[in-house]
Amino acid sequence: MTKTTHPLLKVLMYLLLIVGSVFMVFPFIWMLSTSLKTVGAISQMPPQLIPNPMNWDNYVTIWNKIDFGRYTMNSFFIVSIEMVGSLVSSAFVAFGLAMFTFRLRGLIYMIMLATLMIPSQVTMIPTYFIWKEFGALNSYYPLIVPSFLGGAFGIFLMHQFIKSLPKELYESATIDGCSPPGIFFKIYLPLCKPALAALGVFTFMGAWNNTLGPLIYLQDKELYTLPLGLLYLKSENVNQALLMAGAVITTLPVVMVYLSAQKQFVQGIASTGMKG
Repeated sequence: MTKTTHPLLKVLMYLLLIVGSVFMVFPFIWMLSTSLKTVGAISQMPPQLIPNPMNWDNYVTIWNKIDFGRYTMNSFFIVSIEMVGSLVSSAFVAFGLAMFTFRLRGLIYMIMLATLMIPSQVTMIPTYFIWKEFGALNSYYPLIVPSFLGGAFGIFLMHQFIKSLPKELYESATIDGCSPPGIFFKIYLPLCKPALAALGVFTFMGAWNNTLGPLIYLQDKELYTLPLGLLYLKSENVNQALLMAGAVITTLPVVMVYLSAQKQFVQGIASTGMKG
């Protein structure tokens, strides 16, 4: 018998979810509201949630004040390559760890997971000097090359998903004469769409919002990414409305990717036709 939820409890649950949603969404609403305010309306008391009048010129001003178009293209270039490198390398390594049995496999996997506990600040200085020895400073190589070497989180995520798939798929394909690379690309990679979509979103958000990496390795303004351009703009002491307008423009791609990935989750799970 199915246990029915008491109507009052259901109402309380929905109220709690609504209140939590308001707290989560309010900072974005306030950012959008501030981006449409005039300079005088920013410090107005009590503050206005809906600006009157709405100053849409802030978006035109911020777009022309810095080279927004170039910075946006730079960010998309870096993010696109990082996503390809992270998805391919993480899935490939995870497939090998999940499907093949070899000596020290468990130790290698545990060492890889242990790297998740090492803060990036610890390796920041030695990594910088390594790239300096390669002569790769003031270029995109330090930002995009590591994504092709596999990340511990991405490998762990893909490994757990591949382990949930039936092992009989690999055995049947092997009997039919399919090679391991063929099994990976033709069978397992299409079934990994939900995990790939999730990893793609995480990679996009991390690469798009990355400010510290470009700040360390990039010197020429022509190479700046969008977050670094906004950081430079903040040092110019522009008003808060312009900064919020720039933040809105920077946030829009992340929101669109996240919303589109939700559909990918559902479509990917439905296309597998299997239960983990």
